[in-house]
Amino acid sequence: MGRTVVVLGGGISGLAASYHLSRAPCPPKVVLVEASERLGGWIRSVRGPGGAVFELGPRGIRPAGALGARTLLLVSELGLDSEVLPVRGDHPAAKNRFLYVGGALHALPSGLRGLFRPSPPFSKPLFWAGLRELTAPRGKDPDETVHSFAQRRLGPEVASLAMDSLCRGVFAGNSRELSVRSCFPSLFQAEQTHRSVLLGLLLGAGQSPRLDSALICQARAERWSQWSLRGGLETLPQALTSHLTSRGVHILRGQPACGLSLQADGRWRVSLGDGSLDADHVISALPASVLSTLLPAEAAPLARALRAIPAVSVAVVNLQYRGARLPVQGFGHLVPSSEDPGVLGIVYDSVAFPEQDGSPPGLRVTVMLGGSWLQTLEARGAGLSQELLQQQAQEAAATQLGLKEPPSHCLVHLHKNCIPQYTLGHWQKLEAATQFLASQRLPLTLAGASYEGVAVNDCIESGRQAAARVLGSEPDS
Repeated sequence: MGRTVVVLGGGISGLAASYHLSRAPCPPKVVLVEASERLGGWIRSVRGPGGAVFELGPRGIRPAGALGARTLLLVSELGLDSEVLPVRGDHPAAKNRFLYVGGALHALPSGLRGLFRPSPPFSKPLFWAGLRELTAPRGKDPDETVHSFAQRRLGPEVASLAMDSLCRGVFAGNSRELSVRSCFPSLFQAEQTHRSVLLGLLLGAGQSPRLDSALICQARAERWSQWSLRGGLETLPQALTSHLTSRGVHILRGQPACGLSLQADGRWRVSLGDGSLDADHVISALPASVLSTLLPAEAAPLARALRAIPAVSVAVVNLQYRGARLPVQGFGHLVPSSEDPGVLGIVYDSVAFPEQDGSPPGLRVTVMLGGSWLQTLEARGAGLSQELLQQQAQEAAATQLGLKEPPSHCLVHLHKNCIPQYTLGHWQKLEAATQFLASQRLPLTLAGASYEGVAVNDCIESGRQAAARVLGSEPDS
């Protein structure tokens, strides 16, 4: 009788793991277990008035690098090429990004010429930060906060404005707490290998094996900065779900896992709300903190390491305006914590993907709320009402973009603990988890955003690598 692999968690990581398991030459029996009634995790797209598409989670995927190419390969394998909406390299959403500082929008410099020009809110051209970076000594610590790393190599302005904003935009986190080694491994590695981040990024480019497909070649030729799908990004998990069903993967929805226990024969028993499953191997694509509560007593050291990986909440407020115009054209803008502790940034959805504006078209923007403002309210147990979040978002859109009229459509969603935080020393937690799994030879593999990347590409890759380990083949780098 063949092996049974149970995949816990039906977000994009669990779906990707199940996909790659099901496509093996001799696939095991795969059972995908999801606590809620829908699959896709934080990737969720909803239709509004006139067919407009609103993304409640991620809204664009980067095609760059080996991981970006792998995701495009997956898109092609699922037959979704005709649904892809690219943002080409010459598009304003690819070229223009902004910081909101001092009550005004400032375009971030792009291209070599931009480095030599004065570029507010920075007091000097960024060329000087680059020169400082090329001459700064290599750091000696095994890890460092993003803020400390950026301040040491690029100066206090870049650290407190640009890197602070970037950490808020990507992780909804605090650059003074997040680990550069885990959040931006390419920057950390570049310094370790080449002593300079700029030199390391230049010399290290193009070393990963190239994947090719018609879609990948098109993305390279047109220099896509990101892409989405016509019906929204949720089309991707929906297509994966259909594919899994056709491959005989058994999908259990509305079945939260209640516990994991090891049987005398070395197999897992997965306890569910109304029954149990036996498995030769378990892939957990659950958040680390959730998995920590399911583990048996003999896995207490693993549970401790996983429990130490925190996550933060983000409120996503989708706004649509009739007859309104943006003051600038670009991808969106980020807001440093010194400017506004609660507004992380605003994405100009209609600029990147006007095809999703609906009919008659309306201007779509998404306000991201989080940071210390949201954490303080959560810690106080304050009621985070939809009215309060909508009010904060509308005030931000009015103040920062001049959108003073009431929106014609609004959606408010508070995503609790949705983005894991790779705080200082995160690598040691991963090392402890990996060593425990290896020493105990537990038939358990970890996947998902809690470990080595929070972007959609990272999550899909973590699922692929988990499947490869279970199938006994080391994943390609």
